Amino acid sequence: MTPTKKIAVLPGDGIGREVVDAALPVLDVLGAPVELIHGDLGWKCWQREGDPVPARTWELLAATDTALVGAVTSKPPREAEAELDPALRGRGLRYVSPVVQLRQRLGLYANVRPVENHLGRGRPYRFAVIRENTEGLYAGFDYAGAALPGELGTLVGSHPNAAASGPGGSAVSLRLLTRYGLEQLIRYAFEYARANDHTLVTWADKPNVLRESGQFAREVLERVATEYPGITAEVQNVDAVALWLVRRPERFGVIVAENMYGDILSDLGAGVMGGLGLAPSGNIGAAGSYFEPVHGSAPHLAGRDRANPAAMMLTLAMMLDHLGLAEAAREIPRAVRSVLRRGEVLTYDLGGSAGTAETAAAVVAACTDDSREPTAAVLTVGDELLNGDVVDTNASQAGKLLRTHGFRTRARRTVGDGEADISGGVAELLGHDLLVVIGGLGPTSDDRTRQGVAQALGRPLDHSAEAWAAVVERLERFGLVVHPDNERQALFPAGSELLPNENGTAWGSLTDQDGTKVVMLPGPPKECLPMLRTLLERIAPAKPQPEWPRWRTIGLIESDVAAAVDEAIAAEGVARLSPAYRWTYPYVDISLPTRTLPGLEKRISELLDGHVVSRRGRSAGEELAELLAGLSTATVELDDRLTGGRAEKLFGTALRPTQGAAHPVTVRAWAEGEQPEPDRWTGSLAMHCTVETVAGHRDYALVVPRRGPEVFDYAAEFVAWSVLRGLRSLYTPTLGKDH
Repeated sequence: MTPTKKIAVLPGDGIGREVVDAALPVLDVLGAPVELIHGDLGWKCWQREGDPVPARTWELLAATDTALVGAVTSKPPREAEAELDPALRGRGLRYVSPVVQLRQRLGLYANVRPVENHLGRGRPYRFAVIRENTEGLYAGFDYAGAALPGELGTLVGSHPNAAASGPGGSAVSLRLLTRYGLEQLIRYAFEYARANDHTLVTWADKPNVLRESGQFAREVLERVATEYPGITAEVQNVDAVALWLVRRPERFGVIVAENMYGDILSDLGAGVMGGLGLAPSGNIGAAGSYFEPVHGSAPHLAGRDRANPAAMMLTLAMMLDHLGLAEAAREIPRAVRSVLRRGEVLTYDLGGSAGTAETAAAVVAACTDDSREPTAAVLTVGDELLNGDVVDTNASQAGKLLRTHGFRTRARRTVGDGEADISGGVAELLGHDLLVVIGGLGPTSDDRTRQGVAQALGRPLDHSAEAWAAVVERLERFGLVVHPDNERQALFPAGSELLPNENGTAWGSLTDQDGTKVVMLPGPPKECLPMLRTLLERIAPAKPQPEWPRWRTIGLIESDVAAAVDEAIAAEGVARLSPAYRWTYPYVDISLPTRTLPGLEKRISELLDGHVVSRRGRSAGEELAELLAGLSTATVELDDRLTGGRAEKLFGTALRPTQGAAHPVTVRAWAEGEQPEPDRWTGSLAMHCTVETVAGHRDYALVVPRRGPEVFDYAAEFVAWSVLRGLRSLYTPTLGKDH
């Protein structure tokens, strides 16, 4: 049984308290064997007691295994003095940041900032920046003017700019690197790399300028590296590291640097992965540790339920892993990624509108939800698609296939035939579970998809003898000449599984790339779609798709009902349920992505009453045809002065004389009032329809914009809808009320 770990919880200031309170429930859900002991730290302690880290907090830290810090506020000396309790002012109290105090007193030499592509946008990457905390340019040797010590003042004064500035006209900061400090930092970096399956440690420095201290650090790195034969060590200029962090973050494993360089690179890493709201950190030393999100206390956001709790969630995962609770630690990043990649519950910094509590609750729920919906992206290739010469049906058909097999397509892109365009498109869409690339696998020089995909994946193209034999066999079977250019179709990214093509010469491929399955398929629909279907049946067998509640309505536009539907959802207490609206003239389709709220479904049905044509996504004409087929004795006599003859097609064989019929139906349709000229599309069309049977009659009316010739199609559907309602109401319960 794992012994219980004691954690000092120090919420601190500003949004620190909010993100701590929001995130801590995840520990209960995961059943982590921890005991949480709350303590005090931060600006309020300074204001009330004159010390941001009171003595009782140090006692708590000594009695616990680690600490979780929310965020702390720091202010300049003048403001710090002004905000003290009046009884404490003028005593010469000096404000020292809690972060600095913790690092110094606990000997926390390593600040660890893991960076990972949690958002799933672009190439997968996972690296860490480990920053030295106790020396470097932040060691405290910072002097200005007359404060320059004697020998240092003499040394600085020898610089021509200092001489020109005169006495007191210079400032200097010393970069301190010690063998002791470097060895413990670099050794920790290698241990971290080993524990987290990284094979590269990069020392980020400026040795081409800082030659002596740079060489000193290099020698320590090389000496420590000999103890870790499975891990490569390198020295890179810090500016080059910054460039490559933006361009190719997947290149790195562990980046280690002195204090200032590490400070800059770690915030850059946070920017690479989406911002400080996603950035966790840990501070590690020989005498203790503490963990905190990278973001500050953000006083302007405090109490507004806007802060992103993801960084605190990921910080909790770091802390649990440090305490040896690896299983619980793994679940939190998985849950965070699930919530972020679904994109439905995001805070403002990521483009959403969810609050702190709601986002944290979504992550907590995801920790116990094993039914993550896999995501997919589709990339179609071809200049002909971009310029409109060819309609891109492949993307929509692929999306339908993916939906049938349980994938949620999150992105679709079309790029031209340029190799760089293709490579960039693939790189952008990596991170989804499945990426389908269609087109550009022919034998000609403008077919560059295989080169673009290989470049994006960082793999060479390998020649497949099996695929080449299939190309030759098919061409010869049809009496076609085999050209040297055809051999291009036998090239695939190294390590790929080949996908045979029964309908053409261009085989496809399946490549596993850092968690994304990249599928490359030819462009002709009769080739790519069967190939995709075959692959999906193997890797993700089709599953029944849920039938969400839906309503096909007529006589409405989205804005007529959207606010009322949102109010109905809010009245049911449902968070983040987004109804879908689709305009398919003359209908507005409304659907809800849930089957678990019968009360809400009933409420919306009542709201839409009088406008619902179908609950099955069918038109009034389709519903009427089915009803008349079931009422074989019905005959319809139509007097149509509304639709210009379009309504006749909707009644089929039922449209015949009603004399002597068992169920005669007389339908009369007309437009009220004077109508504009046929070619003047303006104003409104007031439509009327009466439906008369032996059981009685019904009158219906609807006014719609006279927007163009398509208004007569609207009129025909109105007539069908009127007859449908009339027959259902007059012959209920024989025909039923609604489908």
